[in-house]
Amino acid sequence: MGQSLSEPETAKESAYCQNSQYRVGSSCMQGWRLNMEDSHTHILSLPDDPGTAFFAVYDGHGGANVAQYAGKHLHKFITKRPEYVEGDIEEAMKKAFLDIDYTMLYDEAYGEQMAGSTAVTVIIKNNKLFCANAGDSRAIACINGEVEVLSLDHKPNNDIESKRISEAGGWVEFNRVNGNLALSRALGDFIFKKNSKKKAEEQIVTAYPDVEMREITEDWDFLVLACDGIWDVLSNEEVIQFCRKRIGMGMMPEEICEEIMTHCLAPDCQMGGIGGDNMTIVLVCFLHNRTYEDLIAKCASSSIANASLTGGNTSEHSSNSSSLSPNNSNENLNNSNAAVAATSEGAKQQDGAGDGVVSVSEDAESVDLK
Repeated sequence: MGQSLSEPETAKESAYCQNSQYRVGSSCMQGWRLNMEDSHTHILSLPDDPGTAFFAVYDGHGGANVAQYAGKHLHKFITKRPEYVEGDIEEAMKKAFLDIDYTMLYDEAYGEQMAGSTAVTVIIKNNKLFCANAGDSRAIACINGEVEVLSLDHKPNNDIESKRISEAGGWVEFNRVNGNLALSRALGDFIFKKNSKKKAEEQIVTAYPDVEMREITEDWDFLVLACDGIWDVLSNEEVIQFCRKRIGMGMMPEEICEEIMTHCLAPDCQMGGIGGDNMTIVLVCFLHNRTYEDLIAKCASSSIANASLTGGNTSEHSSNSSSLSPNNSNENLNNSNAAVAATSEGAKQQDGAGDGVVSVSEDAESVDLK
């Protein structure tokens, strides 16, 4: 797991934003780690493509700079691709991941460092959702109470991943790339991208993402993007149940994000890394031109129905050592039109410059909760 603090840093940096289509909450927490290396982004309306939403989580390792750079810029790389302009969003996302990686490689601030980052990103345009993922952060959706998997973790022991690693001159040891890295695709990590005979998508570790596409219907309840600090502790089904139950109780998305991180935090640093990582989660609730109260009512009614079917047994795992186990399943008020990116330095307004930004789409409400 790496070095740990003697006591966890449990302060949470949370924010929310909203328009007629989404009520979004996010939160991040350093936890037991020495530093906060995650970043995340939520944009209700892209500046270069108004009406299109973008959400992302970046789980940094070896330093925060790659995750922070991606949090500020990856969506811009996507919308600038000619494929994006032509309507081929899937190909634009794939090429943009490689573009931003190439840009960092030849920047002294990034190319010579050992840092890297996962990237799980979602674009929603014209009721179509595109999820591009590189690494082991994850995105799932809740559709009428059921789990819809939007990304698959890239682990070195997966057949496709281990084959590419071997063919590029690497190996897998203790389920790690060259005995070191616990994921097999990432931005950065340029020490694993030095085979001059291989293309960028064929390197030992590649930034090339898988992309999934879904049609958004009114059955969609919410979307969750989170780093592996959440998924190591809870399964997809447990996260959906956790969020849906609390929406039905009337909790706000950012409050649910805070509570799920507290739930996942290990009681001590002796858990073999489980519950000891940085944690970041973005909860995107679909409003479908209705109110958040309508979604509350929908989730509450289904929770009552489920409780009656199970005899009222809706218990959840308690956040203690006996319940933590690895999951191997896959007030500053703004009204501006820009991106939301939060990092370890906290959220700041976009005009303020810096590593953390909170700003929102036109006609939206956003609050940075400190």
